[in-house]
Amino acid sequence: MNFIVAPEVFALLPEACFGVVVVKGVDNTRARQEIEDLLTASVRLVSEKFQTTKVKEAPEILPYREAFQTLGINPNKYMSSIEAMSSRIAKQKDFPRISPLVDLVNAISLKHLVPMGAHDLAAADGDIQVRLSRQGDSFIPFGSDTAEGLADGELIYSAGSMVKTRRWIWRQSEQGCVTAGSRDIFFPIDGFYGQNEQRVTAARDELAVCLERLFAVPVTVGMVDRTNSSLVIS
Repeated sequence: MNFIVAPEVFALLPEACFGVVVVKGVDNTRARQEIEDLLTASVRLVSEKFQTTKVKEAPEILPYREAFQTLGINPNKYMSSIEAMSSRIAKQKDFPRISPLVDLVNAISLKHLVPMGAHDLAAADGDIQVRLSRQGDSFIPFGSDTAEGLADGELIYSAGSMVKTRRWIWRQSEQGCVTAGSRDIFFPIDGFYGQNEQRVTAARDELAVCLERLFAVPVTVGMVDRTNSSLVIS
C-alpha cells in the first residue's frame, strides 16, 4: 500500500508537503496518563495563545485559510481541522477525550498548530491518495452510515472511491476512523514549504517518538512533496 499525492494537487498547491507516520500493531485500548497530561498542556497552551489573538488571524492558521481559498473552499464555512480545534478551545468549550491514540495526535497537533489525521489502514481499499474527487466517489460522515456523493474537483483524501477526508483537511469519514480495535494506523501531517515545514517535521518526529516510547511498537516516518510524491506505507 502506498500514500500518493496526485500531480494536480501540486499544480494547485506547489509548496504543499505531507509528513507521514505509520505505526503497526499498536494497542489503543489502555489509557496512559502521559497522553492525558500532554493533551491538557496543549489545550492550555492554545487557550492562552488565543486570549488576545483571533484564531483565523494567527500566522500558524493563515496558510491553511489561504490554501482553502485557492481551492475554492470558503474557510469561514469549512475550517481546517486545526483551526476548528483551536476555535473550540478559544471559545472555552470542553475538549473531548476520544482514545489514547487520537488524544495523542490531537495533543501534538495543537502543540505545533498543524493539522494531523489518523486513518485505520485495515479499512483502506488500496492506496491512500490525496487527489481531486471524481464521479463515483462517496463519503460517509462521522457518526452516520449513509454515504453522500461529491461534486467533481474537490480536494480529498481517498482510498479507492471511498473518501476518507473531505475538503482536504476539513472532516474525516466514519470509514477508517481510529477505534479501540485499530492496530495499523497512518498519520498524515499537512503543511507548506516556506511557511511551516519545520512545524510539520517537528510534529511528525514527536509523534513517532511518543508512539515508540509509550506503545513500544515499530514506527516509520517519511515526507511526501512534489519531488517525492509517493511513499510505501504498508
